[in-house]
Amino acid sequence: MIIKSAEFVKSAVKPSQYPSAVLPEIAFTGRSNVGKSSLINTLLNRKRLVKTSSTPGRTQLINFFLINKAFSFVDLPGFGYARVPDSVRKKWAPMIETYLSTRKTLKGVVLIMDIRRIPGIQELNFIEWLHYYNIPSILILTKADKLSKTKQLKHHFDIAKALSVDKDDLILFSAKSRLGKDVVWEAVEGLIGYH
Repeated sequence: MIIKSAEFVKSAVKPSQYPSAVLPEIAFTGRSNVGKSSLINTLLNRKRLVKTSSTPGRTQLINFFLINKAFSFVDLPGFGYARVPDSVRKKWAPMIETYLSTRKTLKGVVLIMDIRRIPGIQELNFIEWLHYYNIPSILILTKADKLSKTKQLKHHFDIAKALSVDKDDLILFSAKSRLGKDVVWEAVEGLIGYH
């Protein structure tokens, strides 16, 4: 994918604030601090289009980005251990669920997981929820560069087993080495029908 343009469009918390549902959208989510912003920035060849932070829970709104004026990336708040007040966190679930279950132009969801951690009940529930709503998913294991090749293989296998998915359905990714970037784009292009 050649990125000609990538621009922030707007942030939203409810459907009335979403941009018009015209172009295909791919949403990105995952536990707080799994490298979601780094993944999006790497895919788009941008350093800081999506703000990265070492503090979990920085994304607190649904952020829309227009890519090549042809489709959108949608950055959803991370779930899990974000250091934000409970009152804020309780609003995230309905906000994310509303977007995912009602957005007509949503073509798929990229679920990002840290290869160093076995996914928990939240990831399993989320995948089940996507299946229930017939929303295609792309499963990505980030931070692959943090492990040796041997450990990568072991964790890759263990996570596939924990999620009850085929090992080939988990894409290994590293923002640092750009491992997996082309594979992720192939999967995204497949969902949005981009040629």
